[in-house]
Amino acid sequence: MSENASATEAVRKFLSVAAAAKVLGLSEMTLYRVIQANSFPAVRVGRRLFIPSQALDDMATAAIATGGVVDAAEWRPAQVAG
Repeated sequence: MSENASATEAVRKFLSVAAAAKVLGLSEMTLYRVIQANSFPAVRVGRRLFIPSQALDDMATAAIATGGVVDAAEWRPAQVAG
């Protein structure tokens, strides 16, 4: 796999807080606050935080499937069988 393909795949897996906030229509500060309150999934790498894009996709799928509101603070991803 080329470096560009690898970089593109990495972009799909994680979003910066700024990018995720833009997708969600939130301010970055609001998203940082809910992450700090352990109410939104994030991955810390050093001092930086990243949002798994799969978490956003899964929350949207859950909201569509239930026809209701998904509270990010209460939402938990389905466990992967291992």
